[in-house]
Amino acid sequence: MMKAGSTTLITPRLQILTEDQKETLFLSALGALESTGVRVDNDEGLDLLSGAGASVGPQRRVHIPSYLVEDALASAPRSIAIYSRDGEPAALLESGRVYFSSQVDSTYFFDPFNRTRRPCMREDARLGAVLCDALPNIDLVSFSSIYSDVPGNIAIRIGHKETVKNCTKPLMHGTGDFASLKAIAEMAAMVVGGWDALARRPYYVHYAEPFSPFMHTDEGVAKLLFCVEHGIPVIYTPMTVAGSSAPVTAAGNLVACMAESLSGLVIAQLKRRGAPFIFGGVPTIMDMKSTLVSYGAPELSLWAAALTEMAHYLHLPMFSTAGCTDAVEFDQQAAAESAISCLMAALSGANLVHDVGFTEAANSASLELIVATDEFISMVNCIMKGIEITPETLALDVIAQVGSAGGSYLTEEHTLRHFRKNWFPRLANRDNYERWMTAGGLSLGDKANQRVRQILEEHKPKPLLQELVAELDALEKSWWREAS
Repeated sequence: MMKAGSTTLITPRLQILTEDQKETLFLSALGALESTGVRVDNDEGLDLLSGAGASVGPQRRVHIPSYLVEDALASAPRSIAIYSRDGEPAALLESGRVYFSSQVDSTYFFDPFNRTRRPCMREDARLGAVLCDALPNIDLVSFSSIYSDVPGNIAIRIGHKETVKNCTKPLMHGTGDFASLKAIAEMAAMVVGGWDALARRPYYVHYAEPFSPFMHTDEGVAKLLFCVEHGIPVIYTPMTVAGSSAPVTAAGNLVACMAESLSGLVIAQLKRRGAPFIFGGVPTIMDMKSTLVSYGAPELSLWAAALTEMAHYLHLPMFSTAGCTDAVEFDQQAAAESAISCLMAALSGANLVHDVGFTEAANSASLELIVATDEFISMVNCIMKGIEITPETLALDVIAQVGSAGGSYLTEEHTLRHFRKNWFPRLANRDNYERWMTAGGLSLGDKANQRVRQILEEHKPKPLLQELVAELDALEKSWWREAS
């Protein structure tokens, strides 16, 4: 288990903010919510806020007093349990615990068999699900379902169906519309045996968001309230783009991001106290030269780490971003941006870290990047374990025995007991040039592609019961009738 900031065994951790800075950021977010306020276009959300004491002004602008935020923080759970498709504990979103979620598709997809970039298709959902089911360091699976061969209004439903059939791990994704959220929730309840079972052991985490700057759309709030009503853990976080939808400065961006997420928290807790709510955001920059919204910017890693510290300060589970890149394909840039961002996310202690596999600033997805990042995460996990200091690891008796004789530790029993605890690569090279060339002279990208293809050919995910598959197929037929 990857964990940051443990005191039983001191593990590495990252600190971005002082306690005074945290308080200043929090008070600034409270001030923005009270003075600037947020627009709420959903009637029920507006009624919940006004009924609790918020002031509603022209154009549905709601000024939220700080006591409502403080009360919401007091009722929100500090820990949220997520389960596998089969009801087994899979992730515990609480302080210091870190989990990574893949992003297996986007508008474009790098085909692992012919290594070309093409529009994403339905079959890619199955490929990504099978791959991630086999990878030990990918904890959750997410997908965009922008399929060129499926109508857009039912594509996310198809993606969920294909993924849950081919992967036992928890799923995390949003929906383009409210109707698809209801359809997916119905499917999720069917998979686990009913609505009560889904609420008790959720395998599905829904992603919804406010619309920056400072707006809660009708459909966004409707999704939030639906999840709250049915006990589905919900991520409600903005993507605050510096210089575009949020202030260009780090501090201003963080204040805006916090205010938008916290105002969603208030609505959720007014609907049902104790509703499982995940705080966070994607605070990044817009490259003023290309107008690209950057997924590989160092600012994203730094600001997300600071936002994670604020989540710890507020005792809320944190949603963050890493394992993605602005590089068009999986190359040296992609590897560097993915690895650095994963290390930053782990050191900060973010709980649910998504977007592993996105390339081209989320326009494309690469299974090779997911496989390589799975190895990067294993390296990060080695770092995050820290250094155990006990009589056994100090090895003073072995030092005395070998050192006095001028011998070698290679033949010692102590070495045999412990050497397997060191990290060993699956993809990274540790051969010299001659041995590397003899083995084929393969790059990291070549090895990642081989690993992807091997998993897709050999891994057999645990299947769903045939009776349940038949029910899901019948459900899909109704979606196609709706789409026609």
